[in-house]
Amino acid sequence: MQFDYVIVGGGSAGSVLAARLSEDPEKRVCLLEAGGDGKSLLVRMPALTVAMMPGKPVKMNNWAFTTVPQRGLNGRCGYQPRGRTLGGSSAINAMVYTRGNPRDYDRWAELGAEGWDWKGVLPYFRKSESNERGGSKLHGAAGPLHVADPSSPRSITKDWIAAGQACQLPLTDDFNGETQAGIGYYQVTQFHDSRRGQRCSAAAAYLHPVMDTRPNLKVITGAHATRVLFSGNKATGVEYRQGGKTLTIEAANEVILSAGAFQSPQLLMLSGIGPAAHLQQHGIPVIHDLPAVGQNLQDHPDVVLSYGVNTTDVFGVGVSGTFRLLGGMREWFSSGKGLLSTNFTEGGAFFSVDGVHDDWPNVQLHFVIARVEDHGRQIKPGYGISCHACILRPESRGHVALASSDPMAAPLIDPDFLGDERDAQLLLKAVRRTLQIMESEPVASRITRTFTARSTDSDEDLLEMIRNHCDTVYHPIGTCRMGSDQDSVVDTSLLVRGVEGLRVIDASVMPTLISGNTNAPTIMIAEKAAAEFFRD
Repeated sequence: MQFDYVIVGGGSAGSVLAARLSEDPEKRVCLLEAGGDGKSLLVRMPALTVAMMPGKPVKMNNWAFTTVPQRGLNGRCGYQPRGRTLGGSSAINAMVYTRGNPRDYDRWAELGAEGWDWKGVLPYFRKSESNERGGSKLHGAAGPLHVADPSSPRSITKDWIAAGQACQLPLTDDFNGETQAGIGYYQVTQFHDSRRGQRCSAAAAYLHPVMDTRPNLKVITGAHATRVLFSGNKATGVEYRQGGKTLTIEAANEVILSAGAFQSPQLLMLSGIGPAAHLQQHGIPVIHDLPAVGQNLQDHPDVVLSYGVNTTDVFGVGVSGTFRLLGGMREWFSSGKGLLSTNFTEGGAFFSVDGVHDDWPNVQLHFVIARVEDHGRQIKPGYGISCHACILRPESRGHVALASSDPMAAPLIDPDFLGDERDAQLLLKAVRRTLQIMESEPVASRITRTFTARSTDSDEDLLEMIRNHCDTVYHPIGTCRMGSDQDSVVDTSLLVRGVEGLRVIDASVMPTLISGNTNAPTIMIAEKAAAEFFRD
């Protein structure tokens, strides 16, 4: 089979690209996705992320990667859940809709990503968005991606927000508004039409409405890409495995990799594009020596503080909680509201702990209406809450490498969390500020037990706790960095340097982390690419 464009990966970027490129009936588009169709109740009901995110006892819609031992985390291996279904990680995440800070994108432009400054990207955030509150100069109202206010937030989230206000954080109703700093409720990627209450993954927003009706669009699920095929230095197709068979598909114009920050660089290297010595080590013929492939891995290092509470109006393990879940299920099916409509991460905050960048926060909090231990992989009895504290612009840089030449093997992932001591010290300050909020009224009166840390702990004890608990908050980027310099992996049109007919379009092209969750920016990248780089 031959198509004009073959897209590898049906996640947040791939879903957008497949839908937008196939709007032109003259463009023949094929999308390859290793997972399933992303339409199950597991995906549609927001609270069921609790079943997918842990990656055990069964991996459901989740690659469930692990990292190599982390020198900054006392040698621990971290956990890296990534979506394995149409919709990608937007099908298993906490649905938080944040864009970061305008200065993040202006920094991209300053680093050589011309056209990717705030002025250049804002139109595509607006184009993608259908905000429940309507349109404005900062928000869209007619895009495919539904953005909604939380339909049934828990009262304890309101208490947490009030505690933050007591600690001098300003109340905000829009983290994507004129000012990012403050504390309040997150908006979420959730339908607000007749499908109210359902998760609005990138696939549900863009791909599901058109994938079965457009004759020029073919979506192949259960298809694990193994390498890009080349004729000389021109990408001509993709080899993939499906149902135990090795198959190929041809691309007349371009191959587009949208496999994410871990698997896009992995696929480049398996195809002969990357650091020559590393490829030769694994017996892979070198098509183009591109040393930066897999380098520049960045992620938000995060610590979760967990607590027991005096209410069962949260997620927990107990008899009364079971009855509440049954009632919540009936309410969700009837109205799209109630406990099971929650994204868990109902409250958020952005602030700076150094007193220097008040207009460019360096810390983000995620308040969760459940006790989170090891990404939900440890289930504890009782009812609790958690608060994630992460630093937004870490200094540490990691990398992704090949474990072997076997395309079915997971890549080696090394985020180098807290490898730079400046990150550890900043995270310590973030944890101290978070403890101040958690120990303030009115949320303090809801807490019956502290599991992780207290404000009376010494800096030494808190740093040890941080190194024993820190891990990802699920925002890996940067391993196929875009730029105008010859050392970048892709240029500012996202074309891979040194070859023809090959682009990378996903979070891996971000030069630096944005100051917030990365799903909305990944969708923006695909929207901008589809509109600007594929004109005939």
